[in-house]
Amino acid sequence: MDCIALHILSPEGTLLEKTVSLVTLPGIAGSFTVLKDHDALVTALEKGSIRYVSEGKEERIPIRDGFVEVRNNQVNVCVEV
Repeated sequence: MDCIALHILSPEGTLLEKTVSLVTLPGIAGSFTVLKDHDALVTALEKGSIRYVSEGKEERIPIRDGFVEVRNNQVNVCVEV
């Protein structure tokens, strides 16, 4: 299975630690999707929803803003909710 590790943190603590097949983020230049073996990336996020698919089920987490780092099949997100 094509998996990536998704970690979402806020100032209040950890919101999510899960293995997912994809994650879509609200980037400041537009929404983008991260799949396995995505190139390394660091970018700011704007208000919207983080959408991810885990075990075939899509979930959403609404955010106000934040930052994301994508590297080595890990997606680390720091957000304000």
